[in-house]
Amino acid sequence: MGHSQADKAQTRERILETAGRRFREKGVDGIGVADLMRDAGLTAGGFYKHFGSRDELVTEALGAAFGSWGREVARGRAEGKPLKIGTLIDEYLGEQHRDDPAEGCPFAALASDLTRCNVETRELASENLTKSFALLSSLIDEKDPESARERAILTYAALIGAVNLARMVPDPALSAEILHATRKGLARVVAEPQAAARETGRAGRAGRAKAGKP
Repeated sequence: MGHSQADKAQTRERILETAGRRFREKGVDGIGVADLMRDAGLTAGGFYKHFGSRDELVTEALGAAFGSWGREVARGRAEGKPLKIGTLIDEYLGEQHRDDPAEGCPFAALASDLTRCNVETRELASENLTKSFALLSSLIDEKDPESARERAILTYAALIGAVNLARMVPDPALSAEILHATRKGLARVVAEPQAAARETGRAGRAGRAKAGKP
């Protein structure tokens, strides 16, 4: 690749990285091309040297933003430190993720925006959503694939909803409570089936004991 082509590729990458952060921070329609280019240290006039339309930028920027879980899991496996699903849940429901949407999950930041995007962007989002379900399923200790997928979908839906609610409310205590309650609930959802059964059994025995029944 020639020097000018390499420079163009680097500039395009910088635009995509900037757009990915700004879209997650302000919403897909919350910032214009001119402001995005300025944030990337470029002039608005150079935009069409890299992208045919704003929709193309949205699709490619979000495509580049997806996949952080997959990269994190792959890195853990390569280092001999397999990532646990509890770690992913804790990070997702952490204050850092809640307070920094620009660097966080695109689904948590843009779920409602994505419903109004063009077909190409929604198909890309759907593809990455399916990959996330598969990744979570692979981390859940469940022999039945159908059950693992159901629990993965429930987990991701709860994560996205919890972070959105936690970001929305102005009360810090309520925000923290939402994250804590979701983390606690999901710990039961993703637990080993045997552990979950034991927990259910203990709860049932405690309830019968309280009622004075054998």
